[in-house]
Amino acid sequence: MTNCILIGAPMDEGQRRAGCLMGPAAYRVAGLAEVLRALGHTVEDQGDATPAALGEETHANEAIHHLPEVIGWTNALAAAARDAMPRGMPIFLGGDHALALGTLSGVAAHAKAVGRPLFVIWLDAHSDFHTPATTTSGNLHGTPMAYAAGRAGFAPFPDFPAPVPGENICMFGIRSVDPAEHAMLEETEITVNDMRVLDERGIAAPLKEFLDQVQAADGMLHVSLDVDFLDPSIAPAVGTTVPGGTTFREAHLVCEMLHESGRVTSLDLVELNPFLDDRGRTAKLMVDLVGSMMGQKVFDRRTRSY
Repeated sequence: MTNCILIGAPMDEGQRRAGCLMGPAAYRVAGLAEVLRALGHTVEDQGDATPAALGEETHANEAIHHLPEVIGWTNALAAAARDAMPRGMPIFLGGDHALALGTLSGVAAHAKAVGRPLFVIWLDAHSDFHTPATTTSGNLHGTPMAYAAGRAGFAPFPDFPAPVPGENICMFGIRSVDPAEHAMLEETEITVNDMRVLDERGIAAPLKEFLDQVQAADGMLHVSLDVDFLDPSIAPAVGTTVPGGTTFREAHLVCEMLHESGRVTSLDLVELNPFLDDRGRTAKLMVDLVGSMMGQKVFDRRTRSY
């Protein structure tokens, strides 16, 4: 069983729609710790992180907002991830997706320290592959995957400690990519399983291919699960809804396969905005998905010999 370390990241500064800072509380109220304990895991709730001391950083791109705050969160969450990884599996409760600037940084530093390759699966409607120079919205929640991949142009952010090779990254469920992001992704070896791929091939085959890569490399796997990976008809509590997302069963299958891989070592839960929810339905669904990722099944299949 796993020691699950819950770390709240109540940050709103990576985008402009208020409410994500309530996400950590919503996960707790929805019973995340209780679900994990019922599955036999230990739970250590560290409470909510706080951003490091703010600087006075600026950027030539005048669209960018809350830059010092996001850098403060990046430094704090990187330190929290580095501290938690040797003790168990950190689960970061967001907060907007800019939190992954810090969580990925800390997880990558740990993987480098222990000499193991890091893999990332990005369960999201968006690629989040902008840099501070290319974003037109100025929303830094659209930049963490480019940061982790080692793209240039992230000053004044701290240097990413160990960029993740493109072949170790899988974007899954993507259906909204800006032209600048598309052009940069074309230069990489990142696997982009967008919704067209999943419509044509189904969920299981492309996911199994990526998980087989992780297994063959004895890799560590960071999962970043955005609420907008899900179709908004079942998960309305997100400020970046994009129609055509995964269904209830498709999302559970993804999480069940991640569990069966035995490779998940850290997890982000991001972009939950309880202010937009309907009686907690999105928070409860996300908690159920974590349950599936940690071993909860409708029916355990026995291996049969014939």
